[in-house]
Amino acid sequence: MFSPQTTQTTPGTISTEESSISTAPLEYFKKAISSEIQYVREQKAKGRGIVGFYCEYTPRDLILAADAVPICLCGSSQSSIADAETLLPSNLCPLIKSSFGYVVSGKCPLVNDSDLFVAETTCDGKKKMYEIMARTKPIHVLELTQKVDNELAFKHWLREVEDLKLKLEQHFGVEITNDKLSQAIRKMNQERALILEIQELGKHRPAIVSGYEVAQTRYRVAGFEQNLHQMRQFLQMAKQRQHSGYQAAPAGAPRVLLTGCPTGQGTEKLIEVIEECGGIVVVQEACSGIKGVFEPVNEQGDPLEAIARKHFNTPCSCMTPNQGRQDLLKRLADEYQADVVIELVWQACHTYNVEAVLIQDYVQQQLGLPYLKVETDYSNSDREQLKVRVQTLLELAQC
Repeated sequence: MFSPQTTQTTPGTISTEESSISTAPLEYFKKAISSEIQYVREQKAKGRGIVGFYCEYTPRDLILAADAVPICLCGSSQSSIADAETLLPSNLCPLIKSSFGYVVSGKCPLVNDSDLFVAETTCDGKKKMYEIMARTKPIHVLELTQKVDNELAFKHWLREVEDLKLKLEQHFGVEITNDKLSQAIRKMNQERALILEIQELGKHRPAIVSGYEVAQTRYRVAGFEQNLHQMRQFLQMAKQRQHSGYQAAPAGAPRVLLTGCPTGQGTEKLIEVIEECGGIVVVQEACSGIKGVFEPVNEQGDPLEAIARKHFNTPCSCMTPNQGRQDLLKRLADEYQADVVIELVWQACHTYNVEAVLIQDYVQQQLGLPYLKVETDYSNSDREQLKVRVQTLLELAQC
């Protein structure tokens, strides 16, 4: 175990140096779900549509242009998995099971309040889950073509985005004009820029925020000003920390680039383990980290095509070939001065698990960095085992 400096804290605690700095934004994001539920209910009462989705490929910009509220409904709780397993196989990705558990149990107000669900065909498990959901929920399938370098594939994707626009107009009785699209793009670009600015706090050396803290700032409801205000407060807190000389980890702590599957509140187990072992997660490449925000939507030209192009460029493992992910990893490894790369693969996520072969080769041979793949689920049953593996990697990185 690495010896922490007095400034380093365990997740969720406050150090002596930090006691004079407001940690209100951290406390807010831990409980943001309550504010989001209240906001969604208020907007629904005002007549606004509520649109739930499960993937970064769904354009929030387009939903906002329909004057609807976009909500990411990816499940990140172990508690809802048992409900899902009454219908779904147990050897399925925990993200799918957790998400579906909220649908069948009726325990999530954000799911219950959604008027329309957008179903993205990024994953075979999700595709079949959506078919079951369609028995009781209004579903619109957004078919993602996966030849990322093929212009014909993009044209098909653009038609899919156009069809989603038509569906939103018909379902909510609105007209989505180019002006509305442009306004929504600007609004979402500002939101993406805030998220990116928080992600880029990891570039500081020594670290002024932990990976666990940054992970807490991701939220479910887009376009919610209260969330955006708290992100600005988080950035202000980080600035105050920097001025006070606060360190989130010892100066020599191994800097970890976390790649692979997304995390959410309640599924930060690997981030916690890394930082308990003396490392510091400086950036998360996944769509719960920087992947969805490192590129804005072009504010020039045809707005619908710009929206489609930005989302089509997302370097997810469902794309083939996925050179964009390797390019992003190289950029992140350089900009964040990463010492090691750790890949998180949720059990039964076959695309990330298979692509890990290529990622390991690239990281070790091209980037020259140590690499570790962690395949796990939402439970804590393997936590001590993970500590041993992560500790060994971080010790090797310090040699």
